[in-house]
Amino acid sequence: MADKQSSSTNKKIGTVTHYYDKISVAVIKLASGSIKVGDEVKFGSKEDNEFTQKVTSMQIEHAEIDIAKKGDEFGLKVDKEVKAGTPLSKV
Repeated sequence: MADKQSSSTNKKIGTVTHYYDKISVAVIKLASGSIKVGDEVKFGSKEDNEFTQKVTSMQIEHAEIDIAKKGDEFGLKVDKEVKAGTPLSKV
């Protein structure tokens, strides 16, 4: 059974700091919680073009990781273009 913290919906946990369009990778700074491969995340908010996706690939300094924790800055393969400043939340 999921605890309340991990099942909280639409709570901002990070922000996009950069986007590499040629490789469709967003750099995320995680402010709280954690994200692991297989999690569902949401980019954006009601004011902009929000979308959700499953986390399939993450890297720190070109090394594959399975989990990112509070304070980490990591690359995340994304399905759509995102802009710097876009909020990230866990679904």
